[in-house]
Amino acid sequence: MELAQVRLLVTDFAASYRFYADVLGLEPQSGAAQGPYEKFTPATGSAGIALQDRAMMAEVLGELGDTATGHRSLVVLRVDDLDAYCAEITGRGATLLHGPAPLTDRMRVAHLKDPEGNLVELQEWLLPRA
Repeated sequence: MELAQVRLLVTDFAASYRFYADVLGLEPQSGAAQGPYEKFTPATGSAGIALQDRAMMAEVLGELGDTATGHRSLVVLRVDDLDAYCAEITGRGATLLHGPAPLTDRMRVAHLKDPEGNLVELQEWLLPRA
């Protein structure tokens, strides 16, 4: 398993983008200043911080459409075989909220919560690891 990113769900994507790119000086991956997604990386390392429009994630997990209270971040873990890993963790007591299912043409995901209610996304990238 590899920590892929910490993703922040935001309602004002453009303002958040400017903060991470212009104020903190992190490098945007694609330059998608209007969203709905952008990953920022520091000068070194492979993990980063990503922004995702809250409304986009609400299409996947409807509860995120409500006013933000406890769901302000989404911890993302990358796994090689999503189906096998989900079977493994549900066997140990985890309850999936969503998936495994495609999120994009390049990624499959599953979602669950930790004991405190924080969201966790498990990702399987459909492109070879670089």
